[in-house]
Amino acid sequence: MTRWERVRRDRGRTALAAAVLVVAVPLAASGCKGGDLSAVDPTGSKSGGSGPAANDGHAVSPLDNPDGTKPGLAAITSSGDRSKARALIEKVDTKGRGPKTGYDRDEFGYAWMDGAPDVPFAHNGCDTRNDLLKRDGQDIDYRSGSNCVIMSLTLDDPYSGKTIHWKKSHATTIQIDHVMPLSYDWQMGASRWTKDKRESIANDPLNLIPVDGPLNGAKSDSGPASWLPPNKRVRCSYAVRIAQVSVKYKLPVTSADKQKMLELCGG
Repeated sequence: MTRWERVRRDRGRTALAAAVLVVAVPLAASGCKGGDLSAVDPTGSKSGGSGPAANDGHAVSPLDNPDGTKPGLAAITSSGDRSKARALIEKVDTKGRGPKTGYDRDEFGYAWMDGAPDVPFAHNGCDTRNDLLKRDGQDIDYRSGSNCVIMSLTLDDPYSGKTIHWKKSHATTIQIDHVMPLSYDWQMGASRWTKDKRESIANDPLNLIPVDGPLNGAKSDSGPASWLPPNKRVRCSYAVRIAQVSVKYKLPVTSADKQKMLELCGG
């Protein structure tokens, strides 16, 4: 090898070492070690620092929350629990979606009444919305002199996977979602129910989750075949909550919705 060839070889090695250093320094600064991908959700969504998408924390699996009195909507991940989820969904009846004729929100009582019959939290002197904010919220501040009216809180929103810092002065940034929407309920048979039963499903914590307001608006009265939470980790849990409400109230879903619910839990 000539002297000039040795010089070119040594320059090439030096350039390669510099390139490796450029890549390695940012990785070390960002805390990545050995290609650690633990902050990346297997569904492909980024989960670092975004509430329940990274860590269910305060949230409880719906399989461990059959009456809806515990907070949040933790992901269902184990094969055994997903099998239990599918078994529950299989119990859901199906039928075609009926007409919306005659539907009005007031047919389910005023929002948010404290006197709905036969549901948890009722008749406690606090309206349903504040009950649900208290159930799912953290770092809660109440109005002076009240142990009911919430002025601010932090919510790990299961639908978006983000943490929302909420103040009552901007109330609509958090809305209470009816997992089985009231208009959907009406079309699936609630139009023939008694007033008491409609008031119950409208205020039952099993059917209610505080979530990001704009996402709740986007959902409207959709079933799972046409709308799902963007946070993919909780989609099986979302299907289970729908199934729990459906079975409790003997309220069917459409065939397309039931099929989607089974798919979300691996069926």
